[in-house]
Amino acid sequence: MHDDRNLVEARLKRVLDERVRPALYPESVPLDVAVWNAPGEPVPVEEGLAAEPQPVEVGARWGAPWGTSWFRVTGTVPKEWAGKTVEAILDLGFDENMPGFQCEGLVYRPDGTPVKGLNPRNQWVRIGAPAEGGEEVCLHVEAASNPVVLDYHPFVPTHLGDKDTAGSEPQYTLTRMDLAVLDETVWNLVLDLEVLGELMAELPVDSPRRWEILRALDKALDAIDLQDVNGTAEQARSRLTEVLSTPAVPSAHRISAVGHAHIDSAWLWPLRETVRKVARTTSNMTALLEDEPDFVFAMSQAQQWAWVRDHRPEVWARVKKAVADGRFVPAGGMWVESDTNMPGSEAMARQFVHGKRFFLDEFGVENDEAWLPDTFGFAAGLPQIIKAAGTKYLLTQKISWSQTNKFPHHTFRWEGIDGTRIFTHFPPVDTYNCSMKGGEIAHAARNFKDKGVARHSLAPTGWGDGGGGTTREMIAKAARLRDLEGSATVEWETPHAFFEKAEAENPEPPVWVGELYLELHRATLTSQAKTKQGNRRSEHLLREAELWAATAAVRAGFPYPYDDLDRVWKTVLLHQFHDILPGSSIAWVHREARATYDRVAAELNGIIDAAQRALAGEGGTPLVFNSAPHARAGVGAGAAAAPVTEGRTDLTARPGGGHVLDNGLLRVEVDDRGLVVSAYDIAADRETIAPGGAGNLLQLHPDFPNMWDAWDVDAFYRNTVTDLTDADEVAPGDDGVSVRVVRSFGSSRVTQVLILAPGERRLEVDTEVDWHETEKFLKLAFPLDVHAERYASETQFGHFHRPTHTNTSWEAAKFEACNHRFVHLEEPGWGVAVVNDSTYGHDVTRTVRTDGDAGTTTTVRVSLLRAPRFPDPETDQGVHRFRHALVPGAGIGDAVREGWRINLPERHLAGGASEVAPLVTADRDAVVVTAVKLADDGSGDVVVRFHEAHGGRARATLTAGFPVAGVAVTDLLERPLADEEPAIEADGDRIAVRLRPFQLMTLRLKRA
Repeated sequence: MHDDRNLVEARLKRVLDERVRPALYPESVPLDVAVWNAPGEPVPVEEGLAAEPQPVEVGARWGAPWGTSWFRVTGTVPKEWAGKTVEAILDLGFDENMPGFQCEGLVYRPDGTPVKGLNPRNQWVRIGAPAEGGEEVCLHVEAASNPVVLDYHPFVPTHLGDKDTAGSEPQYTLTRMDLAVLDETVWNLVLDLEVLGELMAELPVDSPRRWEILRALDKALDAIDLQDVNGTAEQARSRLTEVLSTPAVPSAHRISAVGHAHIDSAWLWPLRETVRKVARTTSNMTALLEDEPDFVFAMSQAQQWAWVRDHRPEVWARVKKAVADGRFVPAGGMWVESDTNMPGSEAMARQFVHGKRFFLDEFGVENDEAWLPDTFGFAAGLPQIIKAAGTKYLLTQKISWSQTNKFPHHTFRWEGIDGTRIFTHFPPVDTYNCSMKGGEIAHAARNFKDKGVARHSLAPTGWGDGGGGTTREMIAKAARLRDLEGSATVEWETPHAFFEKAEAENPEPPVWVGELYLELHRATLTSQAKTKQGNRRSEHLLREAELWAATAAVRAGFPYPYDDLDRVWKTVLLHQFHDILPGSSIAWVHREARATYDRVAAELNGIIDAAQRALAGEGGTPLVFNSAPHARAGVGAGAAAAPVTEGRTDLTARPGGGHVLDNGLLRVEVDDRGLVVSAYDIAADRETIAPGGAGNLLQLHPDFPNMWDAWDVDAFYRNTVTDLTDADEVAPGDDGVSVRVVRSFGSSRVTQVLILAPGERRLEVDTEVDWHETEKFLKLAFPLDVHAERYASETQFGHFHRPTHTNTSWEAAKFEACNHRFVHLEEPGWGVAVVNDSTYGHDVTRTVRTDGDAGTTTTVRVSLLRAPRFPDPETDQGVHRFRHALVPGAGIGDAVREGWRINLPERHLAGGASEVAPLVTADRDAVVVTAVKLADDGSGDVVVRFHEAHGGRARATLTAGFPVAGVAVTDLLERPLADEEPAIEADGDRIAVRLRPFQLMTLRLKRA
């Protein structure tokens, strides 16, 4: 037989595109359209419905950037359409090649009842099926003219990302507003042809099945009269019946489809627009669930559910009903789909606390999966947090974006720093916007790395980010793929049902130990420095507010601010979303974030001050409040006492220029360039700075990645570097015992103060940068005379080791990594820590010196600032302040302690009390208390969370500063865990605990 494959395939494409799809709506009449443009920000629904619109014609331009236009469409269904399926086609000016990221609409009836969303690939509204003929139609569309920020030529700087700079030029052209007859036979024919054509294209050319499909399609196309598609569609469909009913082979891969719409809580739009995006999508999905009995839709992010409840009650009622029916599924059990690298220990825990509690309170539903398809890598401390929240599984897709190494598993157990293992799945479909295309389904089956031991994978199915979720076309395709030869099988299932099946068929999957590092988007650890500083500052202020409010409540009857703390926590958690905290959103988002963090700080400082004043009482006795989990300067952890100052620091001239700082523990030499050329540990008789090197070295790199400006830093940035060694000024600081260094470069200026505190073995570096560079990367370097094959960086509830070498591509790819409060490296018996108050990105490299002692130089570089131009063209312009400290001679315990110290400055207050005793103490430095608070249920119980922080086993005694009637080990939601009781021994107000390395534990103490 002659090979006519290419001929038939080309024929299929043209007939579909030019004849069959255009026949979907064979009859149409125009609707009358009027519009009212809301001034300023969006208005309440009732106001939009009541407004008086003005007539407008199809073809008119509409919609200033970020504006809202209320369209009213009216018309009458022709009587001759009685018995036919009639829909309104409302095309606001959509570009179907962009399923999201542009204008959107939500359709209402005149009484305010939501109907469904309008999106680029979802432009229809059902009027009648069948229509009666003669019906009057009146619909209102709340249309958002969100500008296209990420266009066909991506990553071009634009001022459209902020309403203050976006201008007023209309963004869209009203394209179609019609009533039309839907030919459901043609609609089904389109899907038949698409499913078979897409499947055929994925099968081997020598596969008999491919040729069976080709012949059937050829015969179906023969049956279509191209001048009467609607009259011949049924006959064409009949010629495909047999080839569509051949069942899949028994060994076919099995896909659990989960309806899904990944909606970024902010990204290329502000938070307020996400409120409306969620309302549109949930309206779409509740309507679709009513029409499709097999369909299941899952939605994560409790914050987004809360937005619907609080802002769109008319939509919320439909959502609640669909949840009660078991087919609209709360997923993920987190407040938002947060970044997981940068959030601190408690914040990461509270993501699960507030997320799971919302679903429990609203629906009585508890999630057993963490759902994070788009997060930029996963910290090694996360598995035990997931488990401690009562969650069993993790789903993500993002690691498939890694540029260098292909992850070896799709289903595996992920082991964290404490040994906790979580059953984890990466969907091999490699997208969280699956549309049921044949190429996607075939890719999932081919790509699946667990063949032979497992056959199940999950496919999150639907358009996100303004695309409106799953479509009826996707559901129809899935129905055809349910059991079809040549394809993987597809079945709609909940995430829980998938994970149960996947774990049952593969109970002992491979194990991956340590972080799930994304080999991409590394610059998100640095972009938008003030957003990151706001997060770090807020996390520590929340610790302080809970600690002192709980202490004051127990000791002084202070009213514990349950509601205020709950609200502030949720605000901070929202801003940890994986495009806000990482710095990859538009200017509007980060402008609002900075203002929000300022308000959070003011409110929390008010709570802290009121609680401390209640504890201190009236009087003039000076007190120092220590919020850190370790004693310092004579003040216990979580206590207050009179200040104690010991020792002194001397500042002298350095021979050859510069200055010497000496406090008897460290002697630091700062040369006339303002660089640290020596940091000598006197007790250890050991130099910290590598021979010939200089610390406190600012380095400037060009920074223009190939893509994803705010997200990425590519390895080639290191090829070019400028050492900023010229100083405008190197002089004693205002206090006479510090060194002030001023530098100018480009259009920017840096002022640093180097401080050696009395009695402390640390050199503090306070840096102020007035930053006005473009596409540059600023680093702060410390070349250290330390031979270390690995180093530790803090993560949630512990630390994680990374190699300093690049033996393999896996290590080489980690050229920029995340730390929390410290980086630590050591030789046996002596180490160095670099601690910070607000930075996350860093790199650690090693070289062997070729002259002199041939020793090893290990260089730690802190990432300070970037200046990408997309999506925010003014990223990080302005004044920034950072605090770092170099801690020579530090063991891991010193690194932990100094990291807490620099993030929790002492607070000074005068009062009548001579001291304030701590509410809870731990007698081992290795056991770090991360939270002291009152129980969320208002019972007055005291909740204490702590962990082993040094990486070894620990026994400790916790002592409560109040009578204790009972103690329970709990999960993160403060619910007792009976099987954990043997880990503690309670004796009155003393509780003995035993902890594994990095183990976290939560205790609930009932007050007597």
